[in-house]
Amino acid sequence: MTGEVLAAVLAEMAEAGLDALVLRPSPDLDYLAGHDASGFLVLVPGRTPGFAAEAAGAAALIPASASRVGVDGEMRARELFALSLTADLVLASEVLAPLRAVKRPEELAAIERAVAATDLVLTFAPHLRWFGATEDAMARRLAGESGASGLVSVVVAAGENTARPGHLPGGRVINPGDAVAIRVSARHRGYHAHASRGFVVAEPPEDFDAVYAVLLAARDAAAGAVRPGAPASHVHAAAEAVLDESGYGPYVTGGTGHGVGLAPREGPWLSAGDHTVLAPGMTMAIEPGIHVPDLYGARVGDVVECTQTGVRTMNRTPGALLVLDP
Repeated sequence: MTGEVLAAVLAEMAEAGLDALVLRPSPDLDYLAGHDASGFLVLVPGRTPGFAAEAAGAAALIPASASRVGVDGEMRARELFALSLTADLVLASEVLAPLRAVKRPEELAAIERAVAATDLVLTFAPHLRWFGATEDAMARRLAGESGASGLVSVVVAAGENTARPGHLPGGRVINPGDAVAIRVSARHRGYHAHASRGFVVAEPPEDFDAVYAVLLAARDAAAGAVRPGAPASHVHAAAEAVLDESGYGPYVTGGTGHGVGLAPREGPWLSAGDHTVLAPGMTMAIEPGIHVPDLYGARVGDVVECTQTGVRTMNRTPGALLVLDP
């Protein structure tokens, strides 16, 4: 825990009127104590940060006079009971989410390492033989043979399965004429990154290349809307305008993206309802998707950083639709 981070958290606690902050193992604890932290952390203004192995031990570190306490959003019911709090409770995220959203240089470096791992997987994909293999076999090969460091997981969907946003790799055999969707998740020193691409085997299904071109345009429009002072909802609106104009609006699934950091998905949320003002150091996965029921779907996703002057795309893998050899 650096003095800079601690000072920022204590200042936010004072602004929120918190007498104490209690964290359990979670992304919020990782932010303050490191990605390998365990146990419970108790912050009280004017005191040295206290650690306890169990909730009951943390309870002893909370002043009896505390009237307003921030608690970890992942706190379990039995842990809350063990804290024996009579104070008003608020979510710790009210204090920590704004701080976590703006990454420090060392956090950006960790995210960039995770992004590089996703790029390695996507760059490796075209060199494999896809025809006759199954989704789960290719997902394992991509995760295990790409040379990507850190913790990497890969989801592969083929053919009609690409139309299902939540599909998990199975025994479906990949054939010529299939669309293939790949989503890569990676983690480095606790920080996450995602990237998504679509491929086709031998030749694209009818109109799939048009769908993919729309997604590329929506991704680029969203990235172009990232700048300091812009609301997160404006980034979503930029992608939405492209998707609606294309006629594929009814087949758009989910929002345009979300923040990445110590959690795989965190704020800001690139959706119509999130008016968080973007600031330099915020990192987001921009990943618009189109899924046409029973036919095919795709998602094109990259991690970007909001900078002082606009946006920096961290992923370096080209987004153009690739035709894989059968």
